[in-house]
Amino acid sequence: MSAPLPPTAAVALPPAGLGTHLLLDLHGVDAALLDDVDTVADLLAAAATAGGATVVDRCLHRFSPQGVSGVVVLAESHVAIHTWPEHGVAAVDVFTCGEPEIAQAVADQVCAALAPTACRITRVERLPPGPPETEPSRPEPA
Repeated sequence: MSAPLPPTAAVALPPAGLGTHLLLDLHGVDAALLDDVDTVADLLAAAATAGGATVVDRCLHRFSPQGVSGVVVLAESHVAIHTWPEHGVAAVDVFTCGEPEIAQAVADQVCAALAPTACRITRVERLPPGPPETEPSRPEPA
């Protein structure tokens, strides 16, 4: 059993927390689009900018025989993507610190650009105010 975590100094967090994390599950996306690393990189950067975020850098990779994974680093946090062209699906994470409206605007731009037939968005407020309800788990020592 792991030892309890040491107490930390209380830090006042904003009412909504420190960040908004949107998880997008996109279905019915064009396979050729999902397999084009340059287009995906440009699309994510443009979506971030149009949504009000500031692009700092981007790093994406095309896998063989297919698929793209990568991240666009934002001053506000990041947009990450993993694609499965053979299934016409993509998983996209939009995480921003500060104004939650920016995360939603970026997510809306990504959905518009990828034009899925179905999109499920799960919203997670990261580091909300107050202590966690349960003690975080720690790996057992080796």
